[in-house]
Amino acid sequence: MHLILRIGPFVAAEWNFGGVPVWLHYVPGTVFRTDNEPFKHHMQNFTTYIVNMMKREKFFASQGGPIILAQIENEYGDIERIYGDGGKPYAMWAAKMAVAQDIGVPWIMCQQYDAPDPVINTCNSFYCDQFTPNSPNKPKFWTENWPGWFKTFGSRDPHRPPEDVAFAVARFFQKGGSLNNYYMYHGGTNFGRTSGGPFITTSYDYDAPIDEYGIARLPKWGHLKQLHEAIKLCEHPMLHGEPTLLSLGSLQEADVYTDSSGGCAAFISNMDEENEKTVYFQNVSYHLPPWSVSILPDCKNVAFNTAKVGHQTSIMEMVPEYLQASMTSPDKESKAPKWGVYVEKAGIWGEADFVKNGFVDHINTTKDTTDYLWYTTSFYVNENEEILSNRNQATLVISSKGHALHAFVNQKLQGSASGNGLNSTFDFESPILLKAGKNEISLLSMTVGLQNAGPFYEWVGAGLTSVKVKGLKNGTVDLSSNAWTYKIGLEGEHLKIYQANGLNSVKWQSTSEPPKNQPLTWYKAVVDPPSGDEPVGLDMIEMGKGLAWLNGEEIGRYWPRRSSLHEECPSECNYRGKFMPNKCSTGCGEPTQRWYHVPRSWFKPSGNILVIFEEKGGDPTKIKFSRRRTTSVCAHVSEDYPSFDLESWPKYTASTKKNIATLHLKCPEGTLISTIKFASFGTPTGKCGSYSKGDCHDPKSIAMVEKVCLNKKGCDIALSKDNFNMGLCPGLMKKLDVEAVCS
Repeated sequence: MHLILRIGPFVAAEWNFGGVPVWLHYVPGTVFRTDNEPFKHHMQNFTTYIVNMMKREKFFASQGGPIILAQIENEYGDIERIYGDGGKPYAMWAAKMAVAQDIGVPWIMCQQYDAPDPVINTCNSFYCDQFTPNSPNKPKFWTENWPGWFKTFGSRDPHRPPEDVAFAVARFFQKGGSLNNYYMYHGGTNFGRTSGGPFITTSYDYDAPIDEYGIARLPKWGHLKQLHEAIKLCEHPMLHGEPTLLSLGSLQEADVYTDSSGGCAAFISNMDEENEKTVYFQNVSYHLPPWSVSILPDCKNVAFNTAKVGHQTSIMEMVPEYLQASMTSPDKESKAPKWGVYVEKAGIWGEADFVKNGFVDHINTTKDTTDYLWYTTSFYVNENEEILSNRNQATLVISSKGHALHAFVNQKLQGSASGNGLNSTFDFESPILLKAGKNEISLLSMTVGLQNAGPFYEWVGAGLTSVKVKGLKNGTVDLSSNAWTYKIGLEGEHLKIYQANGLNSVKWQSTSEPPKNQPLTWYKAVVDPPSGDEPVGLDMIEMGKGLAWLNGEEIGRYWPRRSSLHEECPSECNYRGKFMPNKCSTGCGEPTQRWYHVPRSWFKPSGNILVIFEEKGGDPTKIKFSRRRTTSVCAHVSEDYPSFDLESWPKYTASTKKNIATLHLKCPEGTLISTIKFASFGTPTGKCGSYSKGDCHDPKSIAMVEKVCLNKKGCDIALSKDNFNMGLCPGLMKKLDVEAVCS
C-alpha cells in the first residue's frame, strides 16, 4: 500500500484544535499559520522531527519504503488572503522549509493555489474534474475526495450516494487526473476528547466505504471497487496517451485515450442531471443514465457505468445485549451488574482555584485539560422580598459564547443549554426558586471540542458573558461583575476514578438500583464482554450527556442529542446533481449518535470496568452493549446491465457469446443465507428492506432463489430461461430483486 504522509502540523480534520497542541497558543507572541517566528520555529521543529523519524525507518519511497508523497500545511490557500501581509510569505516559507528536508519524494500542498515549484498544489473537494494545477509540469492530484461528511451533535446524518462518488471519480480521471485519494475510505472514531468542531461527534464514520467498525459499507464499497477495476483496465492508454475530447451533445462528451500500440480507452459522460441520453460514439449507440459516466476500456464495450449499481447492499443492525455482571464479580448470582455510584458536588469541590470579579474565558482557563469549568457566585435575597411570600419565581438569564452549560441554584439543577455546530453561542433562561438569605449559583460551563479550522481559529473563546436574575422587587440583578469563584474540572477527573489506580480514591455507593435522572453522577460497573466477535457499540440512548471509559480507555463524549423534527429528511435520495452535506440526510428527530464504538481489543475476558460520568441525568440500567452485524443482504440485476467479473475482462471481450445478466449474493463470514425475504423477477419496485412486487412478476421467483441460495454462504442466479420465464411481459425491461437474511 502506498502512503501519503500528511505532516501538517495544522491538519483541520475535525480534530481538536486542528491537530495543533493547545499549549502552543500560550507561547508568548505566537500567532498560528502566518509569518510569525515562534509559530514557524515550532512548526519546523515538528516537521523535522517527523521527517527524521520516517528516514530512520526507511519509509520514504526514495529509500524503498511506502511513502510516495508528503504534505505540508493544509488548505491554507482558501484563507491566505485573510492573513494579509503575513499570508503569502508564510505559505512560501512553509514550502521552502519542506523541500529543504530532502526526502526524495514530492511535496504537496492541498488547496494552495500559489504553491511554488517543485511543490504540487492539489484539490480537496466533492468534485475535482475541473481542477487544474498551477503549472503544466505538475500532475493533477485529488488529495481529499469526500465520500461522505462529518456530523455534529444535534445534526442530521449525511449520506453521499455511491453513484455520485463514482461519477466524481470517473470524471476526474476522464479529465486527466493522476491520483485520487479518499478522505476517508475507512471511517473512524475520535476517542476521548479528540473531536473538534466544536460539536463534532465522537463518531467520525463519514459515511465512508468502510465504516468506523471496520465493516464494508455496501453497496458503496463494492461499487467503488468495481469502478477502480474498470479504471485499472484503462491504465496503459491513460498513462501513455493524451485525451482527445469529443462533444456528443450539449451536456454529453467523450474523452478518448490512445497509445502507440493501438490501445484505446474512453470515458463517455452525461452531465445532464435530469435526462438519460443515447449518444453515438465511433458509430455505436450508447445509453447514458443522467449524471453518469460509462467506462470503455477498449473504446467499444462498457465495463462500468457510475449510475448502475450492480453490487449487493447490506442491511446493518446494532443487536442489543444488556450489560452482564462479570464472572469475577462477587455478586455473579445476578445477571445484571451491581453499580458503584459517586455524586459530585455542584460547584466548588476542594479548594477553589481562584476568585475574580467578572468572567474569565473558559479555554484560556482550562487550557483544554478538561471540558469542565465551574463558575460560582452567591447573592442575598431579603426576607421581605415579594417573590418569597407570593411564591412567584425569579428568572435566571445567562448568555455564553459556548459551548454548553448546566445551571444549578442552591445545589439543584435548573436546566441546561448549548450552542450547536453552526453557532456556539447561546442564551439560557429558566425560572428559579430562591430562599431568604444567601443563594448560591453554580454554573458548569463545558466545551465540546475546540475550534479546528478557520482564520485565527486559536483565538475563538468559550464561556459565560452575562448572568442576571430577573423578577425581583428592585428589578433585574446583574451578577456579571460579581466575585466569581472558579474551579477547573471535576473531582472525579482530578482523582482519575475512571482508571484502575484511581477507583478507590472515592467511596462508591454499591447498589443494584442506581439512581436515575440524577446530575453530576459517576457510575461504575464490572461487566463481561458481549458475546461473539462482532464489533461493539455502547448504546447510550437513555443517558443525557457525559463521558465514558472502559478499563481506563476513554470511549469519548456521549450525547444522544436529537436533530430537529422541523428538518426535512428526504424519503429518497436522488444521486443526480451536485452533492452537498444536507442533500441526502437521514435521522430527522433522532439522536445524531446513539452508539459509541468500543474496540474489542479493549475488553478483557472478564472483569471489565465500565465508568460513566453523567452530567445531567439518565438511566444507567438501560445502557447496553450492541453488536454490529449484517442481518440482510440485497441484490438486483437487470436485463440491460449484465454484471461480470472485471478481472476476466479480456476473456469477456474476446468471446462472441452474449454475457448473461447474473445476480450475486454473499453473506458475511460465519453466516449463511437462512431465509429469502423477497424475490421477484419482473418489474419489482422499492429499495433494499422495502421491496414490492410490480405489475409484472414471475410467481416462481422465490422458489427459484430458495433452491439456489438457501443454506449457502453465497449464490449466483442467472437471468436465463432455465431459471425464469424470460418471455414474461413482452416489451418490458425486466429485473431481479432479492433480499436474503443472513444468520
